[in-house]
Order: sequence, then C-alpha cells, then structure tokens
Amino acid sequence: MEVDPRVTLLDTLRERLDLTGTKKGCDRGQCGACTVHIGGRRVRSCLTLAATTDGREVTTIEGLAKGDRRHPMQQAFVERDGLQCGFCTPGQIMSAVGMVNEGHAKSDDDIRERMSGSICRCSCYPFIVEAIKDAQKVMR
Repeated sequence: MEVDPRVTLLDTLRERLDLTGTKKGCDRGQCGACTVHIGGRRVRSCLTLAATTDGREVTTIEGLAKGDRRHPMQQAFVERDGLQCGFCTPGQIMSAVGMVNEGHAKSDDDIRERMSGSICRCSCYPFIVEAIKDAQKVMR
C-alpha cells in the first residue's frame, strides 16, 4: 500500500484499512487510546508515521484474538469489568499486553505506573489492574 509520508499510522489503520478498533482520542499521544504494537513494542499510532512502519509487523486490537477465542487480556478485561464505556479499552489492552510481555507487571504499583499513559475517563482503574493481574497468570 502506498501512503502519503505525512499520514499517521492511526489514520492509515482507521481510514485506509478500516481497522477501527484503534481509537482516535487526543491525537497528541497523551491518552493512549491509539496504542498498537510494532514489532511487539507498544507505540502511540497517532504519533507514528505510517511510512516508518514499512516492512514491520503492526498488531492492532483486532489482531490479538485467535479466531473466536479472545486473547487472555481481552478475556480478563471482560471478566473484571475493565471495559466501562469501552472507548479507551483497545488502547488499555494493547498497552497491558505490551507491559506484561516486557516483564514490567510485577506489582500493583508497577502496573499503575506502566499504565499511567493510558487514560480512562470512567475511572475503572481498579478493575483494569485486577484484569491485568489475571491475564498475566495465563500469559506466562
């Protein structure tokens, strides 16, 4: 696919590839709603130019599930009611998966600190922390 070198990955995902699970929140990299993985690392897609991802693996929330089976983090968010309104949820889940894979979710304080770049306006942070702890047990 050819893209204008000025277009962000977020806009490319949503507008060109119709992958609308990744949300456009602040469009400044502050809210975390647009978090995706590039080469297994979490990034803000609103701050990433699509052209810089050429040849690299980009994973969105749509790519976490295996067929009809949710990723353990997605399942834990459902079971712990970490979804609330759902707008920030894809970014929260992508960030949480990245954090667990990086080995940084060792305590509640670690989880809160590492997730502090993702904003939930519904204030479901306690549910999100519990969901991450549940999923971490399954992801090992």
